[in-house]
Amino acid sequence: MVVGIARGWYRTGPRRRRAATSPLLQQRGWGRLRPEEVITINRYELMLITHPATEAERQAEILDRFRATVEAGKGAIVGVDDWGKRKLAYEIKHETEGVYTVVTFTATPETLAEAERVLGITDEVMRFMTTRPKA
Repeated sequence: MVVGIARGWYRTGPRRRRAATSPLLQQRGWGRLRPEEVITINRYELMLITHPATEAERQAEILDRFRATVEAGKGAIVGVDDWGKRKLAYEIKHETEGVYTVVTFTATPETLAEAERVLGITDEVMRFMTTRPKA
């Protein structure tokens, strides 16, 4: 029963409680989703620009380290496309050229964060950008 008083509306009487419909919601301490069961593996595309003076062996080491980081985090490298040396649209660290590499891979968001952290502290990497391509 609802009673109107000068200040506002107040409910009187017993309140009804909804019963949890899912057996997971009936167990104590769990929310709607259990994080250990929800693992998202997304597809990503990484554009990597390295310093033009970097040797081919060092570029291969950078890609191998990236591959090892992704595979350690339950991801997989789908493809590596080396575009070679190209002119930059604007100067980066007083350089007008860079070596472009596009890497397509699948990984969890945590693995992506670790791989980007590693690329960010690598001296030969001038820029990188990760995107999630549309299906």
